[in-house]
Amino acid sequence: MMILIAGPYRSGTNDDPEKIAVNVRAMESYALPIFRKGHIPLLGEWFALPLVHLAGSKKIGDEPFNEIFHPIAERLLEKCDAVLRVGGASQGADLMIEVARKHELQIYFSLDEIPSAK
Repeated sequence: MMILIAGPYRSGTNDDPEKIAVNVRAMESYALPIFRKGHIPLLGEWFALPLVHLAGSKKIGDEPFNEIFHPIAERLLEKCDAVLRVGGASQGADLMIEVARKHELQIYFSLDEIPSAK
């Protein structure tokens, strides 16, 4: 399965880059265990952030950021089989769950729920 990892990015950070980096590392910490279960892990941030930069974004929440950040994750979900929802409160991660439900994807809330592909 291709599994999108959805969790807080900006939530609780006041847009502090160091706190955001902690949030991203927290989401990324699930990628290797998912891979080792035989699946393909994805973070929307892996796709969005380079494009946001190329689009000329100067700060989180500006027009180029908003044009790309959540929409690319929504497009990724069209190709995914499942979502792993991690971390605390997050409007963006909750949006990904809504989109996943619309696409009838499997939704997991812990690594233990994800079956091995082998």
